[in-house]
Amino acid sequence: MTRTLLKGLLVALTGLCLAHGALAQSSLRIDITTSGDKLIPIALLNMPADNPADRVFVETVETVVAANLRRTGAFSLLPVAPQNPPLTERTELSNVFAMQWQASGAQAVTLGSLTRLPDGRVDLRFRLIDTTKNVDLGGLSLVSDATNLDARRTAHRMADYIFEKLTGEPGFFSTRLAYVRREGKQQVLLIADSDGENAQPALRSNESIISLAWSPDGKRLAYVSFETGKAVVYVHELATGKRSVVANYRGSNSSPAWSPDGNRLAVVLTKDGGSQIYTANPDGSGLKRITRTGTINTEPSFSADGRHIYFTSDRGGSAQIYRTTVDGSGQPERISFQGRFNARPVVSPNGQFMSFVAQRDGRFVIGVRELASGDEILVSDGPKDDSPSFAPNSKWIIFSSRINGREALSAVSVDGKVRTRISLDTAGIRNPAWGQMPR
Repeated sequence: MTRTLLKGLLVALTGLCLAHGALAQSSLRIDITTSGDKLIPIALLNMPADNPADRVFVETVETVVAANLRRTGAFSLLPVAPQNPPLTERTELSNVFAMQWQASGAQAVTLGSLTRLPDGRVDLRFRLIDTTKNVDLGGLSLVSDATNLDARRTAHRMADYIFEKLTGEPGFFSTRLAYVRREGKQQVLLIADSDGENAQPALRSNESIISLAWSPDGKRLAYVSFETGKAVVYVHELATGKRSVVANYRGSNSSPAWSPDGNRLAVVLTKDGGSQIYTANPDGSGLKRITRTGTINTEPSFSADGRHIYFTSDRGGSAQIYRTTVDGSGQPERISFQGRFNARPVVSPNGQFMSFVAQRDGRFVIGVRELASGDEILVSDGPKDDSPSFAPNSKWIIFSSRINGREALSAVSVDGKVRTRISLDTAGIRNPAWGQMPR
């Protein structure tokens, strides 16, 4: 391996996430750039509330539920006029009811109301109706405090229920995102709702924070920080703010990835020469070497069953994706063959897909491979798309992108048919990671 090839691979793998502008106070906008083949028309009926404060809560829920469904590109939200008298979850179903809403074009309708409880909390109850079959698809009673934040959480849970009942796939609105942005001279690690709202800082540093990785239980975040002047791998408990060092060896420590059971982390170390993959316990103990070559081995990702590790290596002369057993036994198997650059593999939680960064015609784009068949498609257009991360339901991928010279977080369905962009009005956002809600 030549020094030029090593240098070229390192630049390609790291350059996309290290060159970003400053970010001041930001505002957020979600744009749906493409939609699915067939949209589900749904009517979200206005929910009655007893007083102005409760009306604000309900309006927040209604707005967030509609926005959640709309940004999937799978739903068409129908305009709804106020009902007199109001229709609620207690409204009895009838054939006339179903026929009326079918005539309006709605395939589904939600009915609900909000009740103030004696202890000051609120109880939002709703039902979901399939108007095409006049079938009650059930509903939820969601009790919470009456704050705006609780209204948003209630809306995410309501949207999750609607999405799963009407599409057959688990919802993802109650999950969380982690990402890094610049604020002046600082790097800020932020934890936000799945729509990018309610972002809260978890860490501020004057140095780079990269390679974010959620634990399977949604309670911890692994990442690389340069705060000590070199790359060190940390695990951060989000509820307490407690941090522990996983890897701080001589040379570089990078690219943490969790095993599916959360008991091990894969990391990349250069302490023994070259760039090698190891596994360790989350507290840094039990270090075990997995790869043993004089080439670059980096960016590990566990298979969904925990038996294999996918990774990037230039052992064949260019950056490609390989797979090896979790104990490092046997000869690694090359996975990618299209093009001269395929890197940053990430296996979906259900084990069906692998996302990766590919270079095609000089553009860095996101690819998706169906692992069983080996079929691959490109689901983004570039030119500098990076850091793919699967939603917990394995049907969506979030990634960092650069559109007209500006930074944004983008999301795409695994078939590439639905694309949305979470835009910030200033630059400097990168390294998104999609995580579970804490169990």
